[in-house]
Amino acid sequence: MVVSHYAIGLMSGTSLDGIDAALVKITEMDGSLRVEQVGYQSTNYREDVKGELLQLCHPDSATIERISSMNMYLGELFADAAISLIQSEGLNKKEVSLIGSHGQTIYHEPNVTDKVPYHVPSTLQIGDIGVVAEKTGITTVGDFRTRDIAAGGQGAPLVPYVDYMLYASSTVTRVLLNIGGIANITFLPKGATQEQVLAYDTGPGNMLIDAFAKRVTNHVQTYDKGGKLAATGKVEPSWLATLLEHDYYQQSIPKTTGREDFGEAYADKLWEKGQQRGIREIDRLATITELTAVTIMEAVKKHDEVDEVIVSGGGVHNQTLMKQLANLADPIQVHAVKDEQVSADSKEAVAFAILGYQCLHKRCNTIPTATGAAHGVVMGKVAW
Repeated sequence: MVVSHYAIGLMSGTSLDGIDAALVKITEMDGSLRVEQVGYQSTNYREDVKGELLQLCHPDSATIERISSMNMYLGELFADAAISLIQSEGLNKKEVSLIGSHGQTIYHEPNVTDKVPYHVPSTLQIGDIGVVAEKTGITTVGDFRTRDIAAGGQGAPLVPYVDYMLYASSTVTRVLLNIGGIANITFLPKGATQEQVLAYDTGPGNMLIDAFAKRVTNHVQTYDKGGKLAATGKVEPSWLATLLEHDYYQQSIPKTTGREDFGEAYADKLWEKGQQRGIREIDRLATITELTAVTIMEAVKKHDEVDEVIVSGGGVHNQTLMKQLANLADPIQVHAVKDEQVSADSKEAVAFAILGYQCLHKRCNTIPTATGAAHGVVMGKVAW
């Protein structure tokens, strides 16, 4: 029996740029899924909303009242993004079976070392799914990460489950690389079982590059469009070597990171260090861009016999970064996602549509070898 459903995936990442919405058609036959991307939209956050979210990511400036209010308000924005996509594709809301929403992470602490009884591993994504379901009239699945953390995992990365479903090959060893605010990879050995899949965050993706681009342009630009700014600078090798000494790069896998390690506070520190070293501002940006490329490729090359690296996320549009990756990867092929199932910009949104679909069908939708959990779980909470 063949059954098809329309589903929407919503994603907002650590870059805090806005909401990615992907409409997919999921066809199920004999337990296997075929996924076809039907539509995609990206909605930028207003600058005041982005500024408020940045404040909520810092414990010193976040308050219970602000977090609670933004949780509900973002639910409205996520709902609006879903409705806009449905309308743009000429569908009726009743034709969409579900929405899978990642929400917006404002805090993620999967590793706790102190002995305070109530200080336990935790993660917090806001953008209330009850609001999304109420405003759209569509069953909504969200809050995926907490179940994996409860099972002893990192609560991330979650997309490797979908990477394996869509890109595992019997003949080619692939690395799926996503460059959002943080960069992460999924290692898919040829002929691998799900238990052989490895995935983790490699370190900063666009996060530090964006922070430095703002400083170079005196906040006229919020990111380095096309990598054109970094292309005019020169990498400072000795400073790069110092940057590569960060503890995170030496940690064993599975591991995850985020704004807590590589956010604005760290960017401020590095910017000042670059100034103290007498490094030109544009060369600081060039060096930080190279840092992202080097840490990604060092992670990739720890795995044997990789044939190709398939890239998604906002980083694919940074041509300087993509060239650096290709140079460092040689002879491994590096290219952006290009198939009918997903586009480079939409892959993570597509993933949450699939994760939501599997949750509604009470199927395990995570890979414990990627997250470090004791066992597989059904991630997600449902607002009917």
